[in-house]
Amino acid sequence: MNNKSMETATVGGGCFWCTEAVFQEVKGIKEVISGYTGGTAPGKPTYREICSGLTGHAEVVQVIFDPSVISYDDILLIFMTTHDPTTLNRQGADAGTQYRSVIYYHNEVQEKKAHAIINELQNVYDKPIVTEISPLGTFYEAEEYHQDYYKNNSEQGYCQVVINPKLAKLRKLHADKLL
Repeated sequence: MNNKSMETATVGGGCFWCTEAVFQEVKGIKEVISGYTGGTAPGKPTYREICSGLTGHAEVVQVIFDPSVISYDDILLIFMTTHDPTTLNRQGADAGTQYRSVIYYHNEVQEKKAHAIINELQNVYDKPIVTEISPLGTFYEAEEYHQDYYKNNSEQGYCQVVINPKLAKLRKLHADKLL
């Protein structure tokens, strides 16, 4: 993959450990970086501050991908179908604005595609999709121990109970896009 041709998508689907693990199995993904964005508190937030829900930041991942291998539309389809985009500020037991479903767009094309994907998928869900679509602000990389979390901790309880079912869903729905 040529770095010059890479693009970036930024999405939040609850805990970033889950979203990171999903995209690390997809063809055409060069890197997935867990982090925070969307908040109003000044300076780089810490995980503890994010968890308080007071900074306004969301747990997100930046997905660096090769658009000649996987499209931005496919990134969004995978994202929207591997978490619940109909729950406001919650994914499973994780509750708070930091766990909101959100697509942060990097340009006008991404913004239009995000709206189109949500409109296309709305009829698949019984409840309204509440995924926020917002312009990307400052992205802060999460602490090192959050990076590659599932790869480094796959036997941990949270990974077994929460992440493994998301990976199973990914493998079922998007087998043709996996490594």
